[in-house]
Amino acid sequence: MFIFHVSPLCNCGTEPALFYVCLSQVCNPAISDTIHNYGVKTLNGTQFMPFSHYAGSFICYLELNALQQELRDVGFNILGFPCNQFGMQEPGKNNEILSALKYVRPGNGFVPNFQLFEKVDVNGVNEHALFTFLKNACPPVGDSFGNPTNRLFWEPLKINDIKWNFEKFLVGPDGRPVMRWFPRVNVSEVKADILKYFRQLVQKAD
Repeated sequence: MFIFHVSPLCNCGTEPALFYVCLSQVCNPAISDTIHNYGVKTLNGTQFMPFSHYAGSFICYLELNALQQELRDVGFNILGFPCNQFGMQEPGKNNEILSALKYVRPGNGFVPNFQLFEKVDVNGVNEHALFTFLKNACPPVGDSFGNPTNRLFWEPLKINDIKWNFEKFLVGPDGRPVMRWFPRVNVSEVKADILKYFRQLVQKAD
């Protein structure tokens, strides 16, 4: 069984309003808050990292080494947040996660080249304030919540909730959210959107 939430009028970016569900959304540029007012402990729990540390950088919540490697020279940073609310796919403790990545999933000696933070809730009554802010700043993406009986572990379900692992947010140098992507959006599309945003920033600076 699946529960579907569909927006009847969905405006994807600058495209005309159409009767379908958006898999990517442009965030509200008028939002007054920024991620620089938030912070999370790093994965090993020894350091609280205020996101003001990343002021002036581009940030995308996307666990992908290749993208980090390719775009790091333009000030791009990937921040990863493990979460166990989706099918309980991240049951390990914080001090077990890096070993699980290296030897189990994806395995083959994988070591992330981006910053990982402690495990957090991204939806529900105990969601981290950072993700409350991001979800309020960006319209919902996708329509499927999956099967809430045995796959989704939070309450209550809200239309703007993060739908599954690997949902992504792009945050600009000023700390304001720029774009949000559904988990199944192809990485090549995400990269194209990020590069388009970079070009727009360069044009504004000229």
